[in-house]
Amino acid sequence: MLVASALAFHAGVRTGMRSGGVATIAPDTILLDRALEREAAAMEAIALALLQFTPEVSLTEDFSMTLDVGASLRLFGGPIALCRRVQASLRLLGYTAILGAAPTARGAWLLAHQPPNPDQRRRRPRRRCLRLTTLAERLDRLDCAVLPSTLPFLDWFRGIGAADLGALRRLPRAGLQRRTSKTLLQQLDYAYGEQAEMLRWIAIPSTFSAHIETFDRIENAELLMVGATTLTLQMTGWLSARQLAVRTFTLQMEHERGRAAVPPTPLEITLAEPAWKEAHLLRLLKERLVKVELIAPVIGLRLAAGQLEAMAPPTDQLFPEPGGSSADFKRLLELLSARLGPENVLTPASTSDHRPEQCNAWIPATQANRQPRADDEQMERPCWVLPKPIPLLMRNERPFYGSPLKLIRGPERLEAGWWDDQGIARDYYVAQGTDATCYWIYLERTEQARWFLHGLYA
Repeated sequence: MLVASALAFHAGVRTGMRSGGVATIAPDTILLDRALEREAAAMEAIALALLQFTPEVSLTEDFSMTLDVGASLRLFGGPIALCRRVQASLRLLGYTAILGAAPTARGAWLLAHQPPNPDQRRRRPRRRCLRLTTLAERLDRLDCAVLPSTLPFLDWFRGIGAADLGALRRLPRAGLQRRTSKTLLQQLDYAYGEQAEMLRWIAIPSTFSAHIETFDRIENAELLMVGATTLTLQMTGWLSARQLAVRTFTLQMEHERGRAAVPPTPLEITLAEPAWKEAHLLRLLKERLVKVELIAPVIGLRLAAGQLEAMAPPTDQLFPEPGGSSADFKRLLELLSARLGPENVLTPASTSDHRPEQCNAWIPATQANRQPRADDEQMERPCWVLPKPIPLLMRNERPFYGSPLKLIRGPERLEAGWWDDQGIARDYYVAQGTDATCYWIYLERTEQARWFLHGLYA
């Protein structure tokens, strides 16, 4: 027996027991065999998700993980708030954990591994402290068996009355080292802060692509949200550690493999503004999954980050704009696009074309920021462009529209469209009537040159 739940512990199950002993003490206990590959995958997933709180995460023995959050306490509102957020993230991942917090990594590890009180009426063990003096007091009361290096010598310790770590530290150090091991003293020094412990932080991958197997063949896309949440938490942790924000990411829904293989179904999410917060990304995923119709049962999910950008710093405005910020408006556009479809939430944008009929178009709102800017050197265009140019009369060799028109600016020569058989050859002018109204007109440069009205200025 390597680990026992709280209910099994209260029933008398202890670590180190054999399966027969567990069955004798608590016959209703469910025993699970170890799956090393799944354990390693779970630890990797948890480590990636917790990178959102600190980039310094280390995997330690006994299914444990160490986080150096000293620089993150103020950012997340203090140790209690940070512990709650860590627990909430673990619950979303589908795991439970016992947290310990202390000024030293080994001290936090020992506080987290102290067994619960068998008597439920007694106060729960305290597992968090911020000062070395408080940590020393709590460690002194822990049973020696909590420290892994003491296990070979437990009978001797109990025989001489050294049942807790405090009594163990009061023994002569030289004699204790001769009769036990150097590792035992080293772990005690690490725990009490008398020696710095060197930890190996996990390596943050340069790209993100995570995979998970579903618990069964899923035929309803909404049920995939559980696995998608696990993958999204890993991605947000990776983004925070790399100081990046994602603009596009893809959820691959994998189907049957082998002879009856079905190609994966991709679900690409495009954001109007790069983001890295899990709440917003999960909302978009949920809205899109509701609309997905699966062509075959899903047996696995893979999430991959696509287009990435540097994480934007928080706004430095002293007084926020009324009605919400531009980021809130862009998040609303993303949510509407996910719910109604990108083709139904459009915004006007300029395109890389000088022809007035082609330079403006309606595009999905989530793609607006990625469009090239219009040429700033071209003549100022009117705010109202006619859908179809109007031929103008000629009087006294001047174009006429209600009154003779005077050319006051121009020409702007446009020759384009030969690549799509819609070529134009025009000279555009700003013209003014006798009532000071300005018009946008052009001379069509053909064998029979003619003037056309194409726009009005306000």
